[in-house]
Amino acid sequence: MKKASILMIIGSCLLLSLFYFPLWNIELGAPQYPVPLGMDIYINGIKGVQEFDLQNIDGLNHYIGMKTIPKPEQMWEFSVFPIVIASMSILGIAIGVAGFFNKVKPGFFLGWLILMGLLGIAGMYDFNLWLVEYGSDLDPHAIMKMVDTAGNPLTYEPPLFGHRKILNFDAYSYPHIGAYLMALGMLLTFIAYFVGIKSKKN
Repeated sequence: MKKASILMIIGSCLLLSLFYFPLWNIELGAPQYPVPLGMDIYINGIKGVQEFDLQNIDGLNHYIGMKTIPKPEQMWEFSVFPIVIASMSILGIAIGVAGFFNKVKPGFFLGWLILMGLLGIAGMYDFNLWLVEYGSDLDPHAIMKMVDTAGNPLTYEPPLFGHRKILNFDAYSYPHIGAYLMALGMLLTFIAYFVGIKSKKN
């Protein structure tokens, strides 16, 4: 169980990378912006890829009636997500240490992984809801009112994953370093479960 427990501890520690690296990135490119505008989304706030990216995005959004990009204190998620990530990391490390001393079975590793997976799905669902609201809850008094061929107001939500054309902008939304490190951590805990099972059989 010692090898499995070490993998479990390392995997849980990798969650803490989310406090330093962005979880997601949204990029907006257009002919008038040779260098695309970008937003890095962290578990505790949103930052521009370049210094003035957020100001430029907010300026563009103002014309079509979109809200400004929220500050950390304006979204409960930016207060709750750090607590959830820190708690899950500490819990995973504790389970790994307990496994090292043969106090828990490998099933605890799998249980932690399932819980982390469910929390991740819930987080992505919440993120998608925010994107939809952000791009569709428009100011009716906006300077520009764009409609489709049927006369319905256009919405401007970026995609949850992948590419979407928004007016003359190409919006790209993909995981960033933090998401990949978190996925690696979860993979290590998955491996830890099977290594633990194998060690128990031996």
